[in-house]
Amino acid sequence: MEITWVTERVALGGGIWNARNMEELAQSGITHVVNMHIEFDDRPLADPHGIRVLWNPTDDDFLPKPPELLKRGVDFALAALDDPAARLYVHCAAGVHRAPMMTLAVLCALDWQIDSAMQLIETRRPVVDFADVYVESVRHFLQTRVDNRVRGSHNDG
Repeated sequence: MEITWVTERVALGGGIWNARNMEELAQSGITHVVNMHIEFDDRPLADPHGIRVLWNPTDDDFLPKPPELLKRGVDFALAALDDPAARLYVHCAAGVHRAPMMTLAVLCALDWQIDSAMQLIETRRPVVDFADVYVESVRHFLQTRVDNRVRGSHNDG
């Protein structure tokens, strides 16, 4: 199984598909999975290993993705990474479009600048193809996060 470590605790790649691959993930220290592909639910494979999975089925249709879709994955990832021992694997079927989009959103939520995060992801995993529409979906999601924080801070007073 091909796992690309983007940071020490965040990896991305293609589909898990079978019990042997899930076991390999567990042995590599993965504790949490964000599954972005619509084709296969990993949860039954993960249960025996105690790996927590968010199935966030996403069609690779090159259409804009709603902020809620990215928020689900980012919220799950940030909650997981609150534990210093957690290691996250973000995947889709091939690790080319959807998983890199979600990994980009996660890194940006961890205070990476979008261009630096894209460069890191592409350097570590050269097969990544950042579709413009998916990058714009991440930008839109990040803007909604900022807008919600601003709105929230105005309501605090």
